[in-house]
Amino acid sequence: MNQIFLAHEWLLPLIPFVVAFLSVCWIHPRLVKLAYLKGIVDNPDQRKLQRRPVPVLGGVAVFFGLALGAGVVSPFYDSSQMVMILASMTVMLYIGTMDDILELSPGFRLFVEIFCVLLLILVGGLVINHFHGLWGVGALPYWWCSALLTVLSAVGIINAINLIDGVNGLSSGFCIMACAEFGGFFYCAGDITMVLLAAGCIGALIPFFFHNVFGKTSRMFIGDGGTLVMGLVMSVFVIHVLDSGSLCAVFAPEGFGLIPFALAVLAVPVFDTLRVMSVRVKNRVSPFHPDKTHLHHLFIDLGFSHIGTTLSILFLNALVVGTFWVLYAVGVSISGQFYAVVALSFLVTFGLYYLVRWNERRNTRFYRMLLRLGKASQFERKGLFLRFQFFLDRI
Repeated sequence: MNQIFLAHEWLLPLIPFVVAFLSVCWIHPRLVKLAYLKGIVDNPDQRKLQRRPVPVLGGVAVFFGLALGAGVVSPFYDSSQMVMILASMTVMLYIGTMDDILELSPGFRLFVEIFCVLLLILVGGLVINHFHGLWGVGALPYWWCSALLTVLSAVGIINAINLIDGVNGLSSGFCIMACAEFGGFFYCAGDITMVLLAAGCIGALIPFFFHNVFGKTSRMFIGDGGTLVMGLVMSVFVIHVLDSGSLCAVFAPEGFGLIPFALAVLAVPVFDTLRVMSVRVKNRVSPFHPDKTHLHHLFIDLGFSHIGTTLSILFLNALVVGTFWVLYAVGVSISGQFYAVVALSFLVTFGLYYLVRWNERRNTRFYRMLLRLGKASQFERKGLFLRFQFFLDRI
C-alpha cells in the first residue's frame, strides 16, 4: 500500500485537502447552530465592525477538518513530527476558544504561546538554527541562541496572525495564500510532512472563508482559537524553512534567501503588528490593548468593503512576495533581498498608513480618489454576491 502511494506521491496532498474541505463543509453549519444555542458569539461594540452577534467557533471547524485530513494520511508517511505539531495546535485551540468565551488575560495567553513553542523545540526538535548566508552568517554558535530566536520569532508570528483578524475573510484568506506559498516551496523541496499540513490547512480554510465572506446567517468568525492555531502553523512553516537540517535548506539553490522568502510571505501581518505595537508602547499603552489602528481599519475608514479590504491587503502582501522572486531571479544578493523585502514591507504598512492619514487630515485629491476606490469596492450588496450568500446560508 505504501509503495502505491509513493509511486503517486504528487497525488497524496489531495487527500488531506479533500478530507479537510468536506469535513469543514459538514461541521460548519452544525457549529453555527450550537454557537447560537449556547450564546458562544462575538457581540458588537464600538471597537468591532459587525452589527450583530456572530458565532466564534470557526477555529474549531478549521481544526476539525485539518486534524482529520492529517490523520487520514498518517499511515503513508513518517508522522511522528506531526503528532507534536497537532498536540501544540490542540493546546492553542483550547486556549484561544476559552479566550473567545471567557476573555483570558494577555499575560496568560502569552505564557501558553511560549509553552507551546517550547514543546515544539524540546520535544519536536523544531528550531531556527541557521541564517543561510544572510550577512555571511551560517549556523548559530549556541543552542540557547537558536531556542531564544525560535521562541521570539514564533510568538511574534502567532500574535501577528491573531491581530489581522479584523474583517471578514482577511485572516483566513491570508493564511490560504501563505499556505499555498509555503506549501509550493515544500513540495519542490520534497518535505512531504509540511506539504500535507499546508494542503490540509488550505482545504479546511476554503469553506470557512466562503462562509465568513459571503454568508449572513451561516457566518462565523474564526476567533482566537483559529488564529492562534494558524499562527502556530505559520511558525512551524517558518521554522522548517530556516532549520539547517530541513529539506528546504538542502533544496534551496545558491543565492536564494530563505529568511527573505519567509519574511516576504508574512510581510503585512508581521510589519503591521510591529507598527501597531510600537505606537502603543510609545503612547504608554499595553501592546496587547485592542484599538482600531490596524491596516484593515484604515481601508474600512476609506469606505472599502470587507472583501475589498481583504483583497487589497492580500495584493499588498503578494506584491512583496513577487518583488522577492524578481530580486532572486535577477541575481540580487541574499542581503540585498532581505533589505528590499524589509523596505517594501515598511512601505506597504508603516508608509501607507501614515501617508493616507496625512492626506486624510488635509482632504487632498489623493485622499478623495481613495474614497472613490473604497466606494467602488462595495459590491457585497449586489446581485451575484447576494445569490451566493443565499446559497451558502441554505446549506
